[in-house]
Amino acid sequence: MDFSQMNAAEQAHMSKVIEKKQMQDFLRMYSNLVERCFNSCCNDFTSKALSSKEEQCVNNCTDKFLKHSERVGARFAEQNADAMNSAMNK
Repeated sequence: MDFSQMNAAEQAHMSKVIEKKQMQDFLRMYSNLVERCFNSCCNDFTSKALSSKEEQCVNNCTDKFLKHSERVGARFAEQNADAMNSAMNK
């Protein structure tokens, strides 16, 4: 996003809006991760602590989710770079 045409106040406002949106996206992703892994892995409520099986399941679930998110982010960055290069070459 090009903020060069905006004055300093507008740039600061846009930066705050973007930071807020990024925080909302992060919290949404975190919430989805917690809900997904909890629903998939935690099914014995007779104890306060996680069983070793549940703990391993949660670890695998979070690892898979984070690796997936990282891969999607990398592909998005590649697609964005390709789009930017295409736009500059026109």
